[in-house]
This record gives sequence, structure tokens and C-alpha cells, in this order.
Amino acid sequence: MSIWEVILAFVVVVLMLVALLANVLVLMCFLYSADIRKQVPGLFILNLTFCNLLMTVSNMPLTLAGIIYKSQPGGDQICHIVGFLETFLTTNSMLSMAALSIDRWIAVVFPLSYHSKMRYRDAALILSYTWLHSVSFPIVAASLSWVGFHHLYASCTLYNRRPEDRTQFVIFTGVFHTLSFLLSLVVLCFTYLKVLKVARFHCKRIDVITMQTLVLLVDIHPSVRERCLEEQKRRRQRATKKISTFIGTFILCFAPYVITRLVELSSVVHISSHWGIISKCLAYSKAVSDPFVYSLLRHQYKKTWKDIINKILKRSSINSSALTSESHNRNMLQLNE
Repeated sequence: MSIWEVILAFVVVVLMLVALLANVLVLMCFLYSADIRKQVPGLFILNLTFCNLLMTVSNMPLTLAGIIYKSQPGGDQICHIVGFLETFLTTNSMLSMAALSIDRWIAVVFPLSYHSKMRYRDAALILSYTWLHSVSFPIVAASLSWVGFHHLYASCTLYNRRPEDRTQFVIFTGVFHTLSFLLSLVVLCFTYLKVLKVARFHCKRIDVITMQTLVLLVDIHPSVRERCLEEQKRRRQRATKKISTFIGTFILCFAPYVITRLVELSSVVHISSHWGIISKCLAYSKAVSDPFVYSLLRHQYKKTWKDIINKILKRSSINSSALTSESHNRNMLQLNE
């Protein structure tokens, strides 16, 4: 193995460990907190977490083996199953992010009618469409034998070995990425920019009230006035940072891989195998960023996993004190005898 391959293998191992830990923590929060389970967005986050976990335990290990051995890990049947899962899970993850953005758009733009427009039944219908949409492409690819081990990405994925199917495969790949990556990106941009517009409007209203209050309170201390102005500035930046994170991580993680897949269809451009694996690792890194972007950094999830940790530590402390007390009683009995 070259130094580049060692580095890439190390990156895949780190991605696997962090993605597994973070997504398991999200799943634990979902199972522990009844409040999270009651919320409609929790269904979309649960679906996204399921996709990330399955991607972590099925696709990432085989990519790691492909980097190390430079050949297809396992038999053709295993590779076909993993390639099917890779196409399904990637599409499902993208559409789940789009569903979350739609939920936020309805909640912010139509707050009074949110509970009537986004119920559990509506979320279940959206998830049903997500699964149907996601599973249709890998079924077509598997039926046409367009799934296999691709050396450029060192992984089992969409791959056409037959030159006579080149035109059909090019059309299929273009339609697939248009209806998965591009569609999800358009939905993300549309919904979150609408959310940002509403957030900025509310910030302006609050800023006007704040400035009027500061003008009326002529005896206010300068430090208090300065803190109010700083909070006003942070409030304006908060929504922009969040929305930039949602859209930015989506583009940063998926765009290089999708563009590489499309450029690869042209026989004119040569793509390095190192870049192919790097773009694949960037796509895998979405399974690492999603738990933090959508869940773990939110106040409700922070509180939940802190409660879980405190409960574990408290139980450990109770067990430790119980063992200490039992040991002390045993020693006292021995002394009395």
C-alpha cells in the first residue's frame, strides 16, 4: 500500500467509528426521550439515522477492504447486495434531508397551520414516497446488472461493464442524479431560503423594537446597551449560519461524488483513483455530519444525552456504593467472629 492508500484507509476507519458512535447516540436519544418521539421531525431524523447506520456497517467496511486489497471484497452476490444498498441509502438520505427542510419551511412560514399540515400521517406518506423513490433506481440497476465493484471508488456501487449498454447507462445515471441529488438540492435551497427570509423579517421587527427601547431608556448603562446590540447582531447571524450549514454540508459532501460520477461517463477525462476514493469518503462523511447538524447540537438532544449520561453515572455510583457497603458489612462480621 502506498502512503496515499494508508491515509485513505485511516480516514475511512475514522469515519466509520465517528459515524457509528454519533448515529447510535441519536438513536438512543430517540428511544429515551418521549418528547422527541412525539415530534413529527423525529420520524425523518430516525429514517436518516437508520440510513446512516446501515451505510456505516455495510458499505464503509467493504470500501475499506477494497482500498486495502485493491480488489472486490467477498463474492459477487455480497457486492451486488452492498451496491444495491449504497444506491438506496444514498438516495434515501438525500430525500430525508429534503423532507426535513420541508418540515422546517411549513413550521416557520405557516406556524398557525403547521399541526394540521404536518401530522404523523403526512410524515408517513412522505417517508413512503422517499422509500419508493429510493428503491426504484437500485431495482432497475440490479435488474440490468449495473451493480458491481468499481475500482475507481474501491466500493460496490453502480457500475456498467458492458460497452453495448453505455448509452442506456449514461441516461440512467443522469436521471438518477437529477432526481436524487439535484431534486433534493433544489428543495433544500427553496425551503431554507424561504425560512431565512421569514427569520430576517422577524429579526428586523425585533431590531426596531430594541432600538426604540434603547432610545427611550436614556439612563441605561452603556454596557447593557452594548450587550443588546451584540445580541441583535448574533440574532441576525444565527439563522444564516444554520441554513448555510444545512445547505453547505449537503453540497460539500455529495457534490464532488456526483460530479465525479457524471464526469466519469465521459471517456475523454481521466479521473485518478485517489480522487475517486476521496469523493467517496466525502459522501460517507455526510453520515458523520448529519447527527450533529440535525440532532446532537440541538438543545433538546443535548439535554437528552446529558440525562442519559447522568443516569448511567448515577447508577454506576449507586452500584459502587452498594458494593462498598456490602464489603464493609462483611468485614465487620468477620471481625465479630
